[in-house]
Amino acid sequence: MTERSAPRTDSIPLPDEVDEAFDEQVRDARPEHGARNTRVIWLLLAATFVVFLNETIMSVAIPHLVRDLRITLSAAQWLTTAFMLTMAVVIPITGFLIQRFPTRPIFGTAMSLFSAGTLLAALAPGFEVLLGARIVQATGTAIMMPLLMTTLMTLVAPSDRGRFMGRVSIVMSVAPAIGPAISGLILSYLGWRYMFWLVLPIALAMLVIGLRRVENVGETRVFPIDVVSVVLSALGFGGLVYGLSLVGGVVSGRAPGDATAMWIALAIGAAGVVAFIVRQLLLQRTDRALLDLRTFRTRNFSVSIALMAVMMAALFGTIILLPIYLQDVAGLEPLATGLLVLPGGLVMGLLGPTVGRLYDRVGPTPLLVPGSVVVSGVLWSLTLVTESTPPWMLLIAHVVLSTALAFMFTPLFTSALGSVEPHLYSHGSATVGTLQQVAGAAGTALFITVMTATAASAEAAGTAAVAAQAAGVRNAFLVGAIISLFAIVGSAFVRRPADMTHGAPAAH
Repeated sequence: MTERSAPRTDSIPLPDEVDEAFDEQVRDARPEHGARNTRVIWLLLAATFVVFLNETIMSVAIPHLVRDLRITLSAAQWLTTAFMLTMAVVIPITGFLIQRFPTRPIFGTAMSLFSAGTLLAALAPGFEVLLGARIVQATGTAIMMPLLMTTLMTLVAPSDRGRFMGRVSIVMSVAPAIGPAISGLILSYLGWRYMFWLVLPIALAMLVIGLRRVENVGETRVFPIDVVSVVLSALGFGGLVYGLSLVGGVVSGRAPGDATAMWIALAIGAAGVVAFIVRQLLLQRTDRALLDLRTFRTRNFSVSIALMAVMMAALFGTIILLPIYLQDVAGLEPLATGLLVLPGGLVMGLLGPTVGRLYDRVGPTPLLVPGSVVVSGVLWSLTLVTESTPPWMLLIAHVVLSTALAFMFTPLFTSALGSVEPHLYSHGSATVGTLQQVAGAAGTALFITVMTATAASAEAAGTAAVAAQAAGVRNAFLVGAIISLFAIVGSAFVRRPADMTHGAPAAH
């Protein structure tokens, strides 16, 4: 595969022309490109690991920020909410950016934004500046994962994609998992600013190395960005994620005044998504969609995406429920809580390459079916937790759940993106990233809503607070267990995608 050529200005290529250009690149590939491809992918993996580590590092620091910055708890939560909102707004645009601009400038922009946000956060004199810094960080983070996914699909031959997607699983699982543990360790000895000071030199090193080593891959093409689509995307996906983030506070009664804002945000979000979809269907007729929805014409992509949404909802719901149970019911300290859920995240990530090799060998079905059964089994077992359940049992359940999810995420990512045509890789990657944010927010909102509603009802009936909280956790996991049954059925319909790249030069 040759390096990216200069942008074409004569016309907008049609899909068939793009695929023909892709095939020509493959035929002209030189042997040394295998080493080049591997270097590019590993650099993107390392950089993405750094930015994803930052996504969850703030969760344990909220109480410290409330004290040091003299802000309310609800204000401090905006440091997480704003990050999610920015991700939801920016990710749908990355499909356009990756097709419009070469790899190196996109990488440089993403890591520069992340590094600038990290420096700004470390120096922030107050809450407002820190909030702005988190938004800048999130903008860079939102670009990195679709860029990594698209580059991987472009450079790696279909026979090796499972193995490389397994390495992506390390980034997606290990980095967020160790974030709370690292922040807990830092906060035990240093101030919250050191969470950013320690990440900054790593981010800057990745930026410098990447600008020197990352090479342009694939084809670019010139076409104008549709501003209306950008606005609809921001209103739609941003509104949904924001509305879902308010659900827990409204249902629990901690923030009853947010009820109106919640319903308005959800309504705007739903209307915005519908309008966005209609707009993309019109624009894709001339190959100018901001997020091309022709990826959903492939049944394998649609089924994989639907299963991914269920699993993401279950994962994020579990991630939010377990710390609540361990601290509010079991009485563990935040650092102990972070260390208890750490093994599961490490297991999920470290199993990624092994699962990827298995996928390349046997395909998705032998991995997805048993994986979905075990996920469902663990969620059903968690419906039995009480206020006296020992933490070590939760540790085992979380490790088993994480192991089962590892057997699902890599096959689903590989099958979904491998099912779309090469010229739609960037749009498929952006769709997957967008779905992660929305499904994660929906899963969190669903689990928290059920938990808080059940706990409030139990307390009103005279149940002790701790027992009521345990009852809420049980019912939340019950809802997740019921939903997981659909994943068992759907996993039988995911197939290994056909070879759509006609022998792309492999990375090793």
